[in-house]
Amino acid sequence: MKILAFESSCDDTCVAIVEDGRRVLSSCVSSQTDTHALYGGVVPEIASRMHTEAISRLCRMALSEAGLTLSDIDAIAVTYAPGLIGALLVGLSFAKGLASTLGVPLIPVHHVRAHVAAAYLAFPELEPPFVALACSGGTTAFIHVEDYTRFRFLGGTRDDAAGEAFDKVGRVLGLPYPAGAAMDRLAADGNDRAFEFPHPTFADAPLDCSFSGLKTAVINSVHNLRQKGIEPSAADLSASFCRTVSEMLVPRLMRAAEETGCSTVCVGGGVAANSVLRRDLERACRDAGLRLCIPPLSYCGDNAAMVGCLGYYEFLAGHTAAADLNAYATMSLSTEEA
Repeated sequence: MKILAFESSCDDTCVAIVEDGRRVLSSCVSSQTDTHALYGGVVPEIASRMHTEAISRLCRMALSEAGLTLSDIDAIAVTYAPGLIGALLVGLSFAKGLASTLGVPLIPVHHVRAHVAAAYLAFPELEPPFVALACSGGTTAFIHVEDYTRFRFLGGTRDDAAGEAFDKVGRVLGLPYPAGAAMDRLAADGNDRAFEFPHPTFADAPLDCSFSGLKTAVINSVHNLRQKGIEPSAADLSASFCRTVSEMLVPRLMRAAEETGCSTVCVGGGVAANSVLRRDLERACRDAGLRLCIPPLSYCGDNAAMVGCLGYYEFLAGHTAAADLNAYATMSLSTEEA
């Protein structure tokens, strides 16, 4: 089954073709990073306009790279939530029109669930159940993946997402948007014990976390040093921040695996590209005797291959949509809250 998939939840226009949920025939991405970097973050109206300009061209490119035509497509999968509403509507409108024209099923896909499903592309033998950490600019959540289309939320951030904190801290350090990659590079040359930052915990929900206080602590440290005429080391701050984020995420993921009895853990989303987090996860899983599945960097950020992957399993579960499918800026990760 060949699925043509679309992803436009934020600032990357993505189109891919995935066969039988696991084989990527093509994956094309049109990045808007350079444009939004001028403003220090994503401007929703500009993102929507640029999606509109790119999506048709990218669709043709994906078909060409796969050596297919539209007549070879069996279904259309599209991200419909959560995300920037205007950006989502561009991809959804295009997908609905194409599905209607071709007379093929339209499959709605949840963006965060798709980030988790990206692991299937890198690990063809991977099957549920397992626990996952979805960690990106808008989401930080620990999830029990009970089946391909059944997700149970275990805990997550109560305020800022980890990726959002990276960008806000990076802005204070004068780093270009998006700041996560730049901080990762700086951290390699920094002293990760130069600064000690808070690790918020919640007695009533041990898997919950908070990045707002961490972000504020870093910003205050920078301001205090500058008021004393001292320019803080961006490398040391980045290294200390990356260490703290990892120390907040890794133990919680290990606890989630223990509580659910799962022997496999997966990580998805843009923050999964962070080298400190990847290193610490590898060490923790090795010590705990757990299998770790982290996609390559190309599948950590937004892409449509992950949408086509999850779309296949949503289709098998009978989850298709009519032409009145709408987009949603927010949507629960699961129907069952822990």
